[in-house]
Amino acid sequence: MTTRRQLLGAAGMAIAAPAGLAVAAPGFVNWPVMTLLDGQVLKPEDWRDMAAVLVFWTTWCPYCRRHNARIDRLHRVSAGANLRVLGVALDGDAAAVKRYMRAGNYSFPVLAGMPGLRDQFTSRQMVPMTCLVDRQGRLRQQIPGEMAEDDVLGLASLSQSDKP
Repeated sequence: MTTRRQLLGAAGMAIAAPAGLAVAAPGFVNWPVMTLLDGQVLKPEDWRDMAAVLVFWTTWCPYCRRHNARIDRLHRVSAGANLRVLGVALDGDAAAVKRYMRAGNYSFPVLAGMPGLRDQFTSRQMVPMTCLVDRQGRLRQQIPGEMAEDDVLGLASLSQSDKP
């Protein structure tokens, strides 16, 4: 059976230059300094040789709630691998995002409301939006909508890919 991820295929590679963020080479992600909800600071060098799954979501989206439960499982099973899972809550209210994370018992790292970041990954406005970055820092795919659990857990293979 063909998975939704396989049907979607690789998305376009164009990356817009968001306001306040430096421009990376076409197709490559320019990681900004990010302060997560828990106070951890991620610097550009923290992404070196690290694949990434970024999920853009909101607290009011029922599809995001189910998708985030799967993303949390991915975060837990990929601990120690060269894969960083990061949720990007588009809600600007950090306190509401923290309540949402506690209520869902989610442990994956979250960034709340960083204007311009989403533009570097996609121009599409739907949620959830899952973006995949390989270990070389190239944006490989944008997957709109809720994904099945097997497809989400299959994203752990990004950490093993050394192919350019």
